[in-house]
Amino acid sequence: MEQRYKRMSSINTNYEAHSADLSQNTSYSQETDNSQDAYMPEQLVKALSNPLFPALDSQLRAGRHISSDDMDNYAFLSDFDGDLGAFYQRYNAELVRAPEGFFYLRPRSTSFIGRSVLSELDMLVGKILCFLYLSPERLAHEGIFTNQELYEELINLADEKKLMRLVTNRATGSDLDKEKLFEKVRTSLRRLRRIGMVLPVGDDEKFRISESVFRFGADVRVGDDVREAQLRLIRDGEAVLDPEAVDPNKANDTQDKQDASDEQSEDLAEQEEQEQKAGDL
Repeated sequence: MEQRYKRMSSINTNYEAHSADLSQNTSYSQETDNSQDAYMPEQLVKALSNPLFPALDSQLRAGRHISSDDMDNYAFLSDFDGDLGAFYQRYNAELVRAPEGFFYLRPRSTSFIGRSVLSELDMLVGKILCFLYLSPERLAHEGIFTNQELYEELINLADEKKLMRLVTNRATGSDLDKEKLFEKVRTSLRRLRRIGMVLPVGDDEKFRISESVFRFGADVRVGDDVREAQLRLIRDGEAVLDPEAVDPNKANDTQDKQDASDEQSEDLAEQEEQEQKAGDL
């Protein structure tokens, strides 16, 4: 009997010790949760765990502008604007909401996030797009333009000699030079589409202009006549988007890489679309 009593006492002692361990673990878990809450606000946790965030984060880091046309991502950023702004500050970058409503990420010079580089022609095309966005023709065309219309507007508004020099220093304005310029304009459009400035409509020759093009009109936003000021900047050849974002020494290499990346992405998207259609059949 005495031995049996000792065994029961041992069981009780072990049970009490196990209960004490569970109590300590629960207390530690609560302290950990409270510690996490102190370092990461609940709203930020919700934002980072949202299934939209990973792809959207990649787009923002790649320089994409998010406008109201991208309804899901735009609504998400509108809901978590302040929390994500604090999140990107840790990377020395600023999540900007422009007066026109669109969002974009602006890395500082010390940022851990790379910066997009746009060529002079890219920025000049952006100015033309901003000019067209403000024009009565946008309403007349239901907001849809073609590559050819953009090219003609560029030729009409900008200095043709300056444009030809963007093709090559030895350009003479020949038909071949004009063809090369047209191809470069198409390349600039593809790059601007990649960062959310234009939206494709149907085939590759048509597009709609997003309000994000006002990134190119920031320097005339407070003017009396925005469209007139924009026209003056185009004629004067002033096409600076963000001086800190442009590194002339690296521009050409970066553009070549971006062009190759764009073409590869387009080929992959086309291939996936064809495979999906084949699967549906």
